[in-house]
Amino acid sequence: MYYYIDESGHTGLNLFDDSQPRLYYGVLSSPNNLDVVAEPVLKVLRKILNVDRIHASQLGNGELVKIAPLLRQLAIELDIRFDLHTVYKPDHAIIQFFDQTFDQGVNPAVSWTGYWTPLRYPLLLKLSQLFDEDMAKEAWGARIELNDQEAERKLINVCSSVINNLGMMADPRAKELISDAMNWVIKNPSEICYSISSRGQSLQISPNLVGFQSVILGIHQELKSTTTKAKAIIVDRQSEFNRAQEYIHNFYQQQNDVHTLGVLGMPEMDLRDFPQVPVICTPGDESAGLELVDVYLWIMKRIIEDRSIAPELEQLCEDQTNKGELLISDVSLNAINNRWSNFFEQNMPDISSFTAEELERKEAFYEQDEARRKSHLEK
Repeated sequence: MYYYIDESGHTGLNLFDDSQPRLYYGVLSSPNNLDVVAEPVLKVLRKILNVDRIHASQLGNGELVKIAPLLRQLAIELDIRFDLHTVYKPDHAIIQFFDQTFDQGVNPAVSWTGYWTPLRYPLLLKLSQLFDEDMAKEAWGARIELNDQEAERKLINVCSSVINNLGMMADPRAKELISDAMNWVIKNPSEICYSISSRGQSLQISPNLVGFQSVILGIHQELKSTTTKAKAIIVDRQSEFNRAQEYIHNFYQQQNDVHTLGVLGMPEMDLRDFPQVPVICTPGDESAGLELVDVYLWIMKRIIEDRSIAPELEQLCEDQTNKGELLISDVSLNAINNRWSNFFEQNMPDISSFTAEELERKEAFYEQDEARRKSHLEK
């Protein structure tokens, strides 16, 4: 399979641009090398539009509808598939805050089940309800702050604000866990290692890299399910993030013997047979595949944002849906809520089915973990 990857909505480390709150990655795939076999057709399409390259944002609905029928035919002939990966950037700031401050391996005031089991997701969602935009901005500012003292000052401010907002929370257990975690961080801010150490590290925690990680893991899962191999992974060349994209791809390549079972309902991590082809960073005006993914990505973005789109263009993405092939992966609090609400509805244990011995072991574990957790609150 050949993969062509483009992005839209890039604002770097600025997560709070109201005009571009979501980062999009589009992935076009085909068993054919689109840079070779699609190029003759694209020459015809460019001639119809009287352009050197097809840039969807410049052409808009009015021009693109002229080539929509030919694009549909091309997708059928070359077995083209389109996938979409998105990151809601304001949520990314809160998710990062949770991942750093509630990591039970670092913060001993967090319960074991509150971080290492699916119970982490309801806790994250309850925590997010205590945030406003200013708190999220300060949390992210602390995360990308290079000065450790300034980062810790901002971090303590956010933790204090979380505690001040706990009065709006009705769940006593969540209130206790969040309060204890935040108080421990306030007393031990340097233990969290919350801020980054370099500009290069900031790229690795950016929405761009979170989105790209979703892309390459999605490619890996697709290849595993179809037992096919990746022949090329082509990424639109841009100076800021290509090196970080190559880094994360190479990291997963080196972990291709890792297989971690999803214990207690947590997601499985299986990197076996991870694609061994490199990421190839190519200028968008030198790749027919990148030219095509730009069109699909522009269409899908307008559909998601409920902006005007010609029916002839919308049909291109509907074709993918009708084939059952359109994958949309979203990193957001709303997506987390939808996924894990369904999980808990389907997997709530029936307490009556437990034996007395099982209940005793569970209670013993809970009491032991609570004693461990609370012992650290006194320090």
